[in-house]
Amino acid sequence: MEEILSMQGITKVYPNGVMANKDVNFSVRKGEIHAVMGENGAGKSTLMKILFGMEQPEEGKIIYKGEEINFTSSSDAINYGIGMVHQHFMLVPSLTVAENMVMGIEPRKKNIFFDYDQAIKMTEDVSKKYNLKIDPKAVVDTLAVGKKQKIEILKALVRGAEILILDEPTAVLTPQETKELFEELINLKEQGFTIIFISHKLKEVKQITDRLTILRNGRSMGVHNTKDTSEQEISRLMVGRDVMLKVEKSAAKLGSSVMRMEDVSYHSNDGTPIVKDVTMEIKEGQIMGIAGVEGNGQGELVDLLTGMKKASDGKIWINDTIATNLSVKEVRDLKVSHIPEDRMTYGASGDSSIEENIISDRFAEKKYNKGLLMNVKQLTQLAKELISDYNIKCASEKQQVRMLSGGNIQKVVVAREFSSEPKLIIANQPTRGIDVGSTEFIRKQLVKLRDEGAAVLLVSADLNEVMELSDSLMVMYEGEIVAYFEDATKVNEMDLGMYMLGLKRMSEEEMGV
Repeated sequence: MEEILSMQGITKVYPNGVMANKDVNFSVRKGEIHAVMGENGAGKSTLMKILFGMEQPEEGKIIYKGEEINFTSSSDAINYGIGMVHQHFMLVPSLTVAENMVMGIEPRKKNIFFDYDQAIKMTEDVSKKYNLKIDPKAVVDTLAVGKKQKIEILKALVRGAEILILDEPTAVLTPQETKELFEELINLKEQGFTIIFISHKLKEVKQITDRLTILRNGRSMGVHNTKDTSEQEISRLMVGRDVMLKVEKSAAKLGSSVMRMEDVSYHSNDGTPIVKDVTMEIKEGQIMGIAGVEGNGQGELVDLLTGMKKASDGKIWINDTIATNLSVKEVRDLKVSHIPEDRMTYGASGDSSIEENIISDRFAEKKYNKGLLMNVKQLTQLAKELISDYNIKCASEKQQVRMLSGGNIQKVVVAREFSSEPKLIIANQPTRGIDVGSTEFIRKQLVKLRDEGAAVLLVSADLNEVMELSDSLMVMYEGEIVAYFEDATKVNEMDLGMYMLGLKRMSEEEMGV
C-alpha cells in the first residue's frame, strides 16, 4: 500500500515548557486502519491535534500525497481531506441529523434560504454511499450513542475526508454497537479510506487495526504490525514495564451491609422519571458493578448517593444512617469516598496545586488544624507521601493540577479519596480516558480496599472493567435495574449488551427482588 501521509521530526513544546512531542515520525498508508497508542501525556493527542491543524509544531513537517503542507486551522485540514471524530461529539442535540450534517456547508435556495430538503438529500446520499444508515429527520437528542457517532463520521465524509481520525471511538458503545462500528470501518477501509484509531483498548486495537504506532514520553516507540504484536508487548512498549492486563482478585468475603437503597426514584425538574424504584444493597468486602449505556440513570443514581441530588421517593441508608436527604459533606462524613465521572468539574480544581487538591478534605481534621492555623508542614508531608504512593508524575506537590496528564489528574483524585479510610467507595468511570498503567494501578487499589473491607459501587462504561472487577453486577436501562447477577462471572459481554440495549429484561423473581 502507498504511503498517503507522513509527519517527520515533529517537535511540540507548550508555553509552560512541557515537551509534548520530541522528534516524532508518524506515517499512514492509504486504505489501512492504523492505531496510535500511548499513556496519557505520551503525546498522541498533541500529535493528532497538529495533524488536524489545531496545534502548530515548533519543528518538523507534514507530507500529504507527496506535498508538504502547513495547516493553520482545522478548516485547512478538512479542506485537504482530513476529518476528526472527537471523543466528545460535536453535535447540536436539538437539531435533526440533516441539520447537523450540513452545518457550515448549508445548501441554499436562491443563495439565500436554507434548503432543508437538499440537506436531507445530501444526508441520504452520503448515508447510502457509505452504508452508514441513519434517519436524516431524526432529532439528534433522541438517538443512541452509536447513531450519534455515525453522524460524526458521515459529517467528515460529506466534507470530503479521505483520512479519518477517531479518538477513543468505542469509549461509550455497547458490544453490539462496537461490532457494528467495526464492520462500518472495515467497509470504509475497503473503499480506500485511511483510518487513524486512537484507543486504550488493547483487544479492540488487535481486532481492527493493521499497524500501530506507540508513543511514550513524547517519543515514538516505533511502528508495529498489529498481528505480530501481543497485547502484553504493546502494554510494555506504552508503559516501559510489564503490565498486568487481567484483574487478579480472590473471592469476595462479604461482611455487613454498608449501603441500602429501597424503592429510590428521582424525577427531573419537569417531572420526567430518571431513576425508577431502584432497590439495591452493597456489603463490606464487595464490589457491586453497574453496567449500562450512558444516560440511563447511572449518573443520577451516583448523585443521589453522594448528596448532589435529592431523591423524589424512597430511602437510602449508609452505615445504618438514613442518608436520603443529606448534604455532600454529611455524606462524606459517613466515610464515603467519591471518584466522579467528570474529574475536572467535580473531582479536582485545575488552578490549585496537587497538594491543595490532595488535602482538600483534611482541613477540618484536628491533627492538621491548629485552631486558626493549619499544620502546613504536616499537610505538605502527607501530600508528598501520597504523590509517591500513587506514583503521580509531577514536578512537585506545588504544580497546578491542570498541567498534569489525564491519568495523573485521576491519580490525584484517587489518592485523596482512597486515603481517607473510606467504608463506601463510589467509583464512577474511574479509569475513563486514562492509560493502561494508570488503569492497572487504580483497579488494583479498588481490589485492595475491597479486601480490607470497604464496599465499592463501580459504574463503568468499560464492560471489560465492570465484568472483571465486580463481584456482583447490575444493569440499568431507562432508569431501572433490568438485570442482576449475584456472581458477575456468570455473564458474558454479548448477553450484557442485550440487557443494556433493552432487548432483554429479567423478572423480579429472576433478580431475587
